[in-house]
Amino acid sequence: MASRRLLLVLAICRLISTVGLPSELLELGVQGSLTIDPAEVEAASHDFGGLTQTKPLAVLRPDSVQDVVALLRSAYGSDRGFTVSARGHGHSIHGQAQTGSGVVIEMGRMKRENRPVVVGELPPPPSSSSSSSSSSSSSSKRNKEWYADVWGGELWIDVLKSTLERGLAPKSWTDYLYLTVGGTLSNAGISGQAFNHGPQISNVHQLDVVTGKGELKTCSEEKNPELFHAVLGGLGQFGIITRARIALEPAPERVRWIRVLYSDFSTFTRDQEYLISLHEEPASMRFDYVEGFVIVEQGLINNWRSSFFSPRNPVKISSLGATANGGVLYCLEITKNYNDATAANTVDQEVDALLKKLDFIPGTVFTTDLPYVDFLDRVHSAELKLRAKGLWDVPHPWLNLFVPKSRIADFDAGVFKGILGNKTSGPILIYPMNKNKWDERSSAVTPDEDIFYLVALLRSALSSGDETQTLDYLSRQNQEILAFCTKARIRVKQYLPHYTTQSDWEHHFGHKWEKFLQTKMEFDPKGILATGQRIFSPTPHLSRNRYSPSSPALHKPGDQVLLQL
Repeated sequence: MASRRLLLVLAICRLISTVGLPSELLELGVQGSLTIDPAEVEAASHDFGGLTQTKPLAVLRPDSVQDVVALLRSAYGSDRGFTVSARGHGHSIHGQAQTGSGVVIEMGRMKRENRPVVVGELPPPPSSSSSSSSSSSSSSKRNKEWYADVWGGELWIDVLKSTLERGLAPKSWTDYLYLTVGGTLSNAGISGQAFNHGPQISNVHQLDVVTGKGELKTCSEEKNPELFHAVLGGLGQFGIITRARIALEPAPERVRWIRVLYSDFSTFTRDQEYLISLHEEPASMRFDYVEGFVIVEQGLINNWRSSFFSPRNPVKISSLGATANGGVLYCLEITKNYNDATAANTVDQEVDALLKKLDFIPGTVFTTDLPYVDFLDRVHSAELKLRAKGLWDVPHPWLNLFVPKSRIADFDAGVFKGILGNKTSGPILIYPMNKNKWDERSSAVTPDEDIFYLVALLRSALSSGDETQTLDYLSRQNQEILAFCTKARIRVKQYLPHYTTQSDWEHHFGHKWEKFLQTKMEFDPKGILATGQRIFSPTPHLSRNRYSPSSPALHKPGDQVLLQL
């Protein structure tokens, strides 16, 4: 232990002499690894977006939550000051987990034995009577409330594998499972289950959070509720999630995965909205997952189909009536969960009854059955294929928008049939969600309508010689889409937001801004955390009682937000 501590002191002394980190780090006493190794620093300076690169001064690989606490306490108490950013799987787009003036915590690098996934059962609510035990044991088991306690840097795929050992699984997902729990909960965490269960932030019982003051706080609906709701969807501004208690449900064994096609947008959205309206119905009378995507390029339709069947018989857009609709098709994607082969007939009947109420193009029902895990992990299979072709580690100028239901047809006309033309370089998702499944007390922001749509343009920039696939072209097109929404007064909200001015952030948060600001002053008064989000500048010399809306550290509307100290 003494030799290890000596090596740590020597490493920190090197940090101070080479990059000028504050001397407070000499007293940090972490058990993990604090390093300026060029390979570690380089890795922490990149993200999935590939649009920006910012090298931190150092990287911390924690061995426990106490290492995170020690680092934040050191940053908060430092005379010179430095920033701290938590990095999960590095899947951000615009450098949100980067910092050029401090330390990046690699949350996913903790030793496996130090971050077990613990599955437990919530105690019954106080109103339930222990004497009322007339229900069957099987019914009692179904009605139990299960949870998993997980490290904030745990990947969702590993949470799934651990909970499946108990026949359980989280209720709400993202489409891609190689993301960290803390990362998705800092945004919202959405997928096709959100219409029914809400986003992932609506399925959390409790959090452990290390604030910008270096205080480790347990928070929930009952304990420190202000911090609890602020952190969920809070973009990492108030604390680093080190533990989350996630709601679980019995896991199905298999999935019936169905895709159907539409050439008329209003029919497509009407059917989607009908399906999400069934969220209060028994499971037998609704689908378990509702998503959709847009096909604007003829070559993509057979790629779409090949996931289900061999593309020996190519489908032509012209044969489906899309030519008269601007050459655009829409795919509805739905699933039905079930448990074993004996339920197959029941699933057939339930699916048929639901499909009869939809108005898709006849003859375009494509179906496959697969294990539940394989469906949830479907994007990873595509990732492996792209990696093999060298097409994964390319720039990703993604644009994710929440569009109010009342203007989704205008968005279709102006963007899908207008700005995009007939070319795309990645999936375009579109599906509706019920606002009442989102907790308004969280920091997440959605349009002010009962139903809103996610529109996700998940494009990849390629150097194929086609100008429409270049990073510059796609970035300009994203700005054109945003400008169109502004001019048409379509009140979109960015999901995974990216802004560069204080006025844009204030507009994004709307009525939540003042609360967001006050909570920032309470839990991260020096602006140490998540500076890569470009919401606040770090202010290490600013005392608590000077941190106010009139402070120079909080920029006037229209000012550029600066990150460097």
